[in-house]
Amino acid sequence: MTVISWIILGVLAGAVAKFLLPGRDPGGLVGTTLIGIAGAFIGGWISARWLDHPISKDFYDGATWAAAIGGSLVLLIGYRLLFGHSRD
Repeated sequence: MTVISWIILGVLAGAVAKFLLPGRDPGGLVGTTLIGIAGAFIGGWISARWLDHPISKDFYDGATWAAAIGGSLVLLIGYRLLFGHSRD
């Protein structure tokens, strides 16, 4: 996959992560989108590096989507833990 397809996958994975983990985010829509893009990259890297499952070059591979959504969820939870109470 190209970098553009990873960015598109990240945006979609961020939207799915936001759907699975609703609530107020400190960064709003832009922050959640950036977290989704970073989560896609990090999830793919973790999957290839430590889980011994190289990421497929196919955009529609289920493992690629699971890694991207998982990475986005982890980053979104971490972001909320670090910066979630700044609006109170």
